[in-house]
Amino acid sequence: MALMITDECINCDVCEPECPNDAIYMGEQFYEIAPHKCTECVGHFDEPQCVQICPVSCIPTHPDFIETPEQLMAKYHLLTQVAKQQSD
Repeated sequence: MALMITDECINCDVCEPECPNDAIYMGEQFYEIAPHKCTECVGHFDEPQCVQICPVSCIPTHPDFIETPEQLMAKYHLLTQVAKQQSD
């Protein structure tokens, strides 16, 4: 499952640097999460880091991007493979 940031976001800037996949970015009005990059920190951490650090609890599961733990791990492997190829 990818996560999403709701319009309750206060733009406190704490979530963006915590994302190991660089999936969080500043949108037009508040931070957003790119669902194709979000693995809910699977492969990196036991819990989504953005959810853990968010002071207003505005990061729920994105209803349009429901994925199994296996799918999230496969996405993690794909993202890390692409990142490695780009750095070579």
